[in-house]
Amino acid sequence: MWIDSHCHLDAPEFDADRAAVIAAAREAGVRQMVLPAVAVAQFDGLQRLARLEQLAYALGIHPLFIDQAPDADLQRLGEALREAAEDPLLVAVGEIGLDHFVEGADLARQQRFLEAQLRLAREHELPVILHTRRALDPVLAALRRHPVQGGIAHAFNGSVQQAAQLLAMGFKLGFGGALTYERALRIRELARTLPSDAIVLETDAPDIPPQWLYRTAAERAAGAVSRNTPAELPRIAAVLSELRGWSLEETARITRENTLAALPRLAALPVPADA
Repeated sequence: MWIDSHCHLDAPEFDADRAAVIAAAREAGVRQMVLPAVAVAQFDGLQRLARLEQLAYALGIHPLFIDQAPDADLQRLGEALREAAEDPLLVAVGEIGLDHFVEGADLARQQRFLEAQLRLAREHELPVILHTRRALDPVLAALRRHPVQGGIAHAFNGSVQQAAQLLAMGFKLGFGGALTYERALRIRELARTLPSDAIVLETDAPDIPPQWLYRTAAERAAGAVSRNTPAELPRIAAVLSELRGWSLEETARITRENTLAALPRLAALPVPADA
């Protein structure tokens, strides 16, 4: 059984065929998927989808959506977490964090929202799913000020030293389509050499397509699509297996155990029968 620890199946890219995408993932052996929220306005639809398909979810405000989020959204997030406290499908606060890649972002506002959401995660005794693009050091500093019950650093692309700090705080590190690119030397080396209990698998669907789905800008302009889906996870895992020298069965077991350690409430969820 595979677990996709991070995918956005509520995204509009899946509006035309969402049920088929989920069915294909399960056919491929991806039995559980974690759906992180990105904005308060999305919470109701995300929860409906999760409950319909018995998928895990997280509630949070993504740093790239904060410029459109009024301050009252933090209060609404707190209320949503309280209302869902007994929902076994709620497994984390996320996707939260910082993004220093996009020019013009209000970094001070991102910082304030991150710290408020870390406080909410601590209040509700939930792990967090972190977005850390070009911002690992300030995220680590925020975690030192507001320690939480670990979680997952999504799409990890930091240094060995930063990885060690996150692991010491109880986090696992998410790897997905990026490790399939032969030129992604640092990510591949991290995936190859990190402790075996550090790694979880993710797709970030519909984003971060693996190498075999990549389309150039010219191809995309001509109408080609490169939508990622959770069904790609086993093939991504096969690349990790090759890098690590693990069998596919070992990779499934290790990454599944790591995901359950990062998001403990996942362990209580029912697993759909084999397709």
